[in-house]
Amino acid sequence: MLQEGYIEVTGGKVAYQLFNKQAAGTPVIVLHGGPGSSCYSLQGLKALAEDRPVILYDQLGCGKSDRPTDTSLWRLDRFVEELAKVRKELNLDEVHILGHSWGTTLAAAYCLTKPSGVKSVIFSSPCLSAPLWEQDQKRNLQKLPAETQEIIKRCEEDGTTDSEEFKAAIEVFNKHFVCRIPKPEHLSQGSHYRNPEIYNIMWGPSEFTVLGNLKEFDCTSRLKEISCPTLYTCGRFDEATPETTQYYSSLTPDSNFHVFENSAHLPYIEEPEAYLQVIGSFLREIDFF
Repeated sequence: MLQEGYIEVTGGKVAYQLFNKQAAGTPVIVLHGGPGSSCYSLQGLKALAEDRPVILYDQLGCGKSDRPTDTSLWRLDRFVEELAKVRKELNLDEVHILGHSWGTTLAAAYCLTKPSGVKSVIFSSPCLSAPLWEQDQKRNLQKLPAETQEIIKRCEEDGTTDSEEFKAAIEVFNKHFVCRIPKPEHLSQGSHYRNPEIYNIMWGPSEFTVLGNLKEFDCTSRLKEISCPTLYTCGRFDEATPETTQYYSSLTPDSNFHVFENSAHLPYIEEPEAYLQVIGSFLREIDFF
């Protein structure tokens, strides 16, 4: 059964989908990446509804949600407030949280407000420190052909990150560290759901240098405060490197760590069966152990 609707939040309405097969497990709410992407690419996670309700929602400004023009809305604390509102409106008294990429930034910031009823959190390809993410991408860049490195560096310095040359170089980076299989056709069809303005304001014009309002974000010193069961996952070739992801896990008391050996940043697309198996078994163990 699919329930769809809109929830009023600060700045407008957000669109949600609730997949429910009346299974007994605790609901899981999914936080998409970006900032400014949508839950479009994460539709495969509705398969988790065999065990529990699954909630996907488009954060304000992207996907099928409202797109207000007030740029002061694009800040972390408002997205945290938005998540709390979505949870309240859907009566999610107990919930698992699964964040992917920027969704892990949001998940961590939300969990650190110490809300009640969070049974577990999954940090999928996490970004829990903007400075560490930036360092890792600079290291990843060094694994690319010298010409690609030079183009990316020059375009960043010249402010020409909207050039075709830069876009072509980013494609090379993406094939190494974002998605290592041919991009599924349906993903290309969903590109209009993204909102680059939010990404630019919060992160910046590229992955490699954080210039937006998340520049100082780093919650590593507070990961010890996350007391619920926690799962960290990433791909072997991920932008969210295995080394840094394992480091985050080492700072979190009741946590597990898993690497998808044949994936980069999108294991839910690159290795969907393995991804669902790992996530599903983690959630089942907590609910039914």
